[in-house]
Amino acid sequence: MDTTVYSDADIYGQKLAPDEFARIQVFIHDNCGIKLPVTKKNMVEGRLRKRLKTLGLGSYTEYLSMVFSDSNPAGDDEKLRLIDAITTNKTDFFREPNHFTYLTEKLLPSFTDEGAGTKRCLNVWSSACSTGEEPYTLAMVLAEYFGVSGNFRVYASDINCTVLERAVNGIYRIDKAAAIPADFKKKYLMRSKTDNTLVRIRPELREKVSFFRLNLMDGFYRLPVQMDVSFCRNVIIYFDQQTQESIINKICASTAEGGYVFLGHSESVHGMKIAARPTAPTILRRI
Repeated sequence: MDTTVYSDADIYGQKLAPDEFARIQVFIHDNCGIKLPVTKKNMVEGRLRKRLKTLGLGSYTEYLSMVFSDSNPAGDDEKLRLIDAITTNKTDFFREPNHFTYLTEKLLPSFTDEGAGTKRCLNVWSSACSTGEEPYTLAMVLAEYFGVSGNFRVYASDINCTVLERAVNGIYRIDKAAAIPADFKKKYLMRSKTDNTLVRIRPELREKVSFFRLNLMDGFYRLPVQMDVSFCRNVIIYFDQQTQESIINKICASTAEGGYVFLGHSESVHGMKIAARPTAPTILRRI
């Protein structure tokens, strides 16, 4: 049994060989659809150093042998950890706030006229939820409109298991909550009793959000229901246009006819054949 203990200096001095980085590039592209340019090599090395230290490994060669070994049962689990380490997760509460204004002022009244949120459940999906700020923002907006006991549900998915665990807990630094309106903070957040730098989403709101792992590169999406509104914001910018078109069409297929899909402000569907038409900038309605 190898009991070698590697120092931080040993690990820090490691570099990915060109063929090792190429292997990671292929794996990430095949599984996540994300292209890793050579300019990201230092970033990948930095993120994987933490895995080397955690696993007690002394080189990237050892690490990749473990990850891609057919005989090592830990490899499959570490593939998920590799994806977690490489994928970028940037999000905020009430990011791109005009989307939530549009949802409240334009869409929710029409859904209410159809009985959604009252007679039937209104279903909203955050398809790349990261640490949970977007789905909890949606839950706050819907609770404000229908009441926290209203007939709505927010579904939230991500490829990254680590961020999903954090999202389920619903605990955030107080500075992360700065964009939340003051009256919303009073209604939907709790201050930590042991650490005044932390807040937590109230349990009655957390109960309105269901988190699960989903890879947008999957052939189709296994969702529990058809969604009335789907958010896929600031995600497709990481993919080539063919993959973008495929993902948006799968998002549309998971959205009920007449439902809405929200994209990020820097994202465009120009030149794509998709089953939706624009109703406002970066807002689509499924045909």
